[in-house]
Amino acid sequence: MILVFGKTGQVARELKKLLPEATFLGRDEADLTDPLVCGRKIRDLIPEAVINAAAYTAVDKAEDERDTATQINAHAPTEMAQACAELVIPFVHISTDYVFDGAGDRPFAPDHPTGPLGVYGATKLDGENGVRAAGGAFAILRTSWVFSAHGGNFVKTMLRLAEARDKLTVVADQIGGPTPASAIATACIEIAEQLKADPAKAGTYHFSGKPDVSWAGFAREIFAQAGKSMAVEDIPSSAYPTPAARPANSRMNCDTTKAVFGIERPDWRTELAEVLNELEIST
Repeated sequence: MILVFGKTGQVARELKKLLPEATFLGRDEADLTDPLVCGRKIRDLIPEAVINAAAYTAVDKAEDERDTATQINAHAPTEMAQACAELVIPFVHISTDYVFDGAGDRPFAPDHPTGPLGVYGATKLDGENGVRAAGGAFAILRTSWVFSAHGGNFVKTMLRLAEARDKLTVVADQIGGPTPASAIATACIEIAEQLKADPAKAGTYHFSGKPDVSWAGFAREIFAQAGKSMAVEDIPSSAYPTPAARPANSRMNCDTTKAVFGIERPDWRTELAEVLNELEIST
């Protein structure tokens, strides 16, 4: 049995499709603001592997809720990783490109120095460090710009705005790889299985969709595939200020993930078509 922390998030919902027999723990069964509960759940259930698909992801809100974000993003995964290490079972933890400062224009490798710009990234980085310190057969999978037919994400926001407007201004100086939640779920399962067979593959890895694109470019592709006539005007990040700074460069070097696990970067354009189909939007 695989144990998944998370039930309603984008990746958790995709994991449920792929692993209907797995055990999924939502907030009502494992409140991540009480990290010790997470470790107890793992020790009680003794699963074959654990995937942490739960996180505090409200980037702007985190600036005012550091304590809550720290409990969920740092202390909870640390407790999970410690329990998994004790039981000698694989632990796959999803992290983020926000652990980097977004400087430059080259893809960040897993061993590149970190430098989060805000509370969200800082708490996720603390969680990574806790997972590493626990040891065991762990994999930290950093990803970016997650989208699916579920929850709140850029694709659904663009489609909603298109219902009321005929022109949108979208940030064009932030570049990254949109990543389908379905592909992340598949990668997590594959990594967990390989860690069971070879714990030496433990480490930090990157996984994002290709090709890299700006938010504005992503928006144009969404409207093109959805068959919507929508003018998109490029704007700089400075024209759309937010409480928390976003990394300008979210490009991620995923070569190690391919070399170690044989997992390729997904083409987000193909996956976008699947999401639009799931949303029943004609292309």
